[in-house]
Amino acid sequence: MLTRNRTPSKYVYYALHLYFSGLSLRRASERLSQLFKRNHVSIWNWIQKYKPQKMQSRRRKVLEYIVDETMLKVGSEYIWLWVAIEPKNRQILALSISKERNMFVAERFIGGLVKFNGKHPVSTDGGTWYPMACKFLGLKHHNHSPYEKSIIERTMQYIKDRTESFDDYFPCRVKNCKLKHVHNWLRLFIDYHNREIKHIK
Repeated sequence: MLTRNRTPSKYVYYALHLYFSGLSLRRASERLSQLFKRNHVSIWNWIQKYKPQKMQSRRRKVLEYIVDETMLKVGSEYIWLWVAIEPKNRQILALSISKERNMFVAERFIGGLVKFNGKHPVSTDGGTWYPMACKFLGLKHHNHSPYEKSIIERTMQYIKDRTESFDDYFPCRVKNCKLKHVHNWLRLFIDYHNREIKHIK
């Protein structure tokens, strides 16, 4: 009977580190294979199976929410990725995806932030869906200052750079995909990003 050769955890973590440091899945597998032979599909599967610690296990000190959104391609359709960061520590507070971009989605996303971190001012770009969403939630709203704009743009560009390693295309060939694989990728991305920011600090 054949038995599966399990990959030691230290090599799994090393491969994930290579990938989220900027290498493509194939390049990460090439580097890993110098120590332990695994292909790019294995790394993708590890991303799907990895279970980081719960992101919202406790409330963090938050000065305000800096919120933005960007478009990603999943298969043949496009989705919206919503991002919120905290300006002082620059950690990602939340990521969410939706198939629409409107006031109701914005209200739901920001409402989730309030649930875990309390009420704080919200900084956004000129999107017309944000002011009314904040009004309904009883939150102060203002447009990005130059500093707020710079840090959210850097975060968004980093996310885009990581997704562009597979051409903004999250591989999904399942009919009526529920985007579970995208949620898994985002969950791991938050975990890696926030750990890196914390170490830099």
